[in-house]
Amino acid sequence: MTPAEPTEETFVSFGEEAVAEGQRDRQLTYGSYLRLDQLLDAQHLESDPPAHDELLFVTVHQVYELWFQQLLHEVEAVRDALAAGPAGSGDRAWWARHLMNRVHVIERVLVQQVDVLETMTPQDFLEFRQRLAPASGFQSVQFRELEFLSGAKDPGYLERFRGITEAERARLDRRLAEPSLWDVFVDLVAARGLPVDDDATLVASLRTVAHDRGTHGEVWALAEALVLHDELAAAWRARHVVMVERMIGSRTGTGGSTGARYLRSRLDLKYYPLLWELRSAL
Repeated sequence: MTPAEPTEETFVSFGEEAVAEGQRDRQLTYGSYLRLDQLLDAQHLESDPPAHDELLFVTVHQVYELWFQQLLHEVEAVRDALAAGPAGSGDRAWWARHLMNRVHVIERVLVQQVDVLETMTPQDFLEFRQRLAPASGFQSVQFRELEFLSGAKDPGYLERFRGITEAERARLDRRLAEPSLWDVFVDLVAARGLPVDDDATLVASLRTVAHDRGTHGEVWALAEALVLHDELAAAWRARHVVMVERMIGSRTGTGGSTGARYLRSRLDLKYYPLLWELRSAL
């Protein structure tokens, strides 16, 4: 006897039965999985009466922090993949490059996200800006963690931070103490038998890598991934400072910084100056 063809109702029935079997102890839903009750209740405005554009301002900055969290997750995984031996092995190098590609895509989103914020006019921002003091984007611990983890470690920031918790300070201390992306990259170069005794020697070794990509292709690909990470971070800083100048001109920041002038002083920051110096030595 030929079995009957399954119908759409059959599949629906099987599906519902499977869901019921797998969720006897809990009823997971889209909303509960994403914690939407908490997420959508995290936007609390300071203006009274509420300024229309304050919700946009809060939302954009919260989304930035979510992306910073994801970037830390990915960059930490890249660092750990390269730090675990054998250094530069094919599987680990492939995984590191794959995750760096994701980092680059997210960083492009960060740059484009400024466009959303610029749909707010300076007049609309000024409706609620004074209520933000002394809070400041300077206090973004995750952003500073990302800089430290990438290789731009500046202990001086720990003295300039105000209003962060002990737990946040501990996170920054940990990032300063642990290896950065640059540290594990230098170890990778050394593991390939190339000298890394000082900056000049390292640049010479990187010239060898650049001119013998048949032998050192994995190292060169990772070097280029780091340069692009650096370039995209610079693109975000440049886009950000122009947006700030458009919004508040030369006003001081809500946290007491010099505002756009301080941000412009950061435009020359490079995570990997030796990889940029290499361009002149090729």
